[in-house]
Amino acid sequence: MTAEEILTLVNNYIDNLPYEREPKSLYEPVRYTLALGGKRIRPVLMLLSYGLFKNDVASILPCACGLETYHNYTLLHDDLMDNADMRRGAATVHKKWDANTAILSGDSMLVLSYQRIAQCPDDKLPAVLSLFTETALEIGEGQQYDMEFETRNDVREDEYIEMIRLKTSVLLACAMKIGAILAGADEATQHNLYKFGEQIGLAFQLQDDYLDVYGDPKVFGKVIGGDITSNKKTFMLINAMQKATGKDKEELMHWIESETFDRDEKVAAVTALYTKLGIDTLAKEKIDYFFSCGREYLNAVSVPEERKAALTAYTNKMMKRDK
Repeated sequence: MTAEEILTLVNNYIDNLPYEREPKSLYEPVRYTLALGGKRIRPVLMLLSYGLFKNDVASILPCACGLETYHNYTLLHDDLMDNADMRRGAATVHKKWDANTAILSGDSMLVLSYQRIAQCPDDKLPAVLSLFTETALEIGEGQQYDMEFETRNDVREDEYIEMIRLKTSVLLACAMKIGAILAGADEATQHNLYKFGEQIGLAFQLQDDYLDVYGDPKVFGKVIGGDITSNKKTFMLINAMQKATGKDKEELMHWIESETFDRDEKVAAVTALYTKLGIDTLAKEKIDYFFSCGREYLNAVSVPEERKAALTAYTNKMMKRDK
């Protein structure tokens, strides 16, 4: 199946998930959050990974959508922690309802994710739950690092890469490996697909950093420069702080330390500094590096190339996106 066909399967499955428990007010925000859509990257990757070895990809839809439920749970709570107003063009749960509802419905989403992931063959369940639980712990660790970075101006690139590996990449890696586990692939293949997902995840997050500065707002789907205005410690800012000297350093620190500023002026000024310092080129090189590393792991997976075609096309498209 192509990635587009798999995405249709995933969306149809999620749209028709039953919520029969009471009270409805607890589960409506769960349904609402999942109905907001998104790229569905994690379930699609799981099904594509499974499809490298077997054709009955629909048989693991509950497990794949359990992973998507978990991902959206993390977004729901992230939005609450960030006090974000919008997610995918719609009001966030804590804005549409309230903070207590966001906490409790989010907690229920976490439990539902385990319930859905557990709908896999009994002989595969221990390995799947062990991997998913370890991944969930790592994502929490990554989120904590991300919050701690907000108060530091000495974050190193290697620290940032480890943070995004934990916060973002491991869930893509988990999706790939669970697909391989459920398909009965050997441990070496499971490892290679995990590392493939991890490296692609790193490239994907760095691309987000890049697009938030250099993306086209009309295509990107949101106003660019959010990371700049909030002084978020991204690959871009961390490297700019390390490379800037003299007046460039003074100007960069001025914008970081200013509590009141014109948004457009700050975004334009910091973007110009990034370009002057070559941060845009540095980011592109790093994205290409992680993508190339990922491809090496996929190349090591011993299945016919035609079986890899859909996965290769999908991940190539991920890396050529502009939104």
